Amino acid sequence: MPELKGLMMLKYYHAEPLANSLKSMLPLKEKGLAYESIYVDLHKFEQHSDWFVAINPEGQVPVLDHDGTIITHTTVINEYLEDVFPDAQPASGPLRPRDAVGAARMRYWNKFVDEHVMNFVSMHGWHRLVRVIASSIEDGQFEELMSHVPLPDQKKKWETARSGFAQKDLDHATDKIVYALDKIEQHLGENAYLAGETYSLADINFYSHCGLMVDRMFPDMKVNETRPNIVRWRDAVSARPAVQEALQSEDRTAPGLRTWSGAGTEHS
Repeated sequence: MPELKGLMMLKYYHAEPLANSLKSMLPLKEKGLAYESIYVDLHKFEQHSDWFVAINPEGQVPVLDHDGTIITHTTVINEYLEDVFPDAQPASGPLRPRDAVGAARMRYWNKFVDEHVMNFVSMHGWHRLVRVIASSIEDGQFEELMSHVPLPDQKKKWETARSGFAQKDLDHATDKIVYALDKIEQHLGENAYLAGETYSLADINFYSHCGLMVDRMFPDMKVNETRPNIVRWRDAVSARPAVQEALQSEDRTAPGLRTWSGAGTEHS
């Protein structure tokens, strides 16, 4: 890794290495940046605790602390890392293409994943995983926990998860995921990666939210049998040393919930 002039302390607050927490951990690993890893236990509601809300008033992970400058929301964090550390890059090349067209393609696919994948995969995770957690909490304790959730939409999501999401909403989410998979399958039939011929932040985004776990989250979609381009791409991303290292990061999820933990209570 090249010497980074003026390098300051990086702290990364995160949950288990899936979904949003994985999404911004991967650039840190790919760029070889030293950082302090701080695990936030979502299943103990640490993201809503006073100490964490003092860092991020929205009460959501992940959070990047760059020598006191707080950066939130994964797409923003990842672009910030490219801006601040442009010379720290994996051997495969910059995670944000240096040419305008390549950067535009990367941002297009980032926007597509953020709008057509992330929240819809997350809804299924909340319905299947968070419902188990929320329904096991006694009424009085649940109300107390909800009083500490900063964002109204997030509080409503917890309350909905307690009883389960409406089937029509789950069906709509499934339709959005199928649409995204079909679109990306076709695109990867003509391109090695989402932004073109090189691995980028767009691949990190889709891999973290869907590509890594869609086969086990949605077995009825038969991704391994029906979408060979996504499988080829997924295996190539999974084989990257930085990805392997990130996936070994701290994970305190209960074994019985681990299959669905990637679409749980964290947010970008």
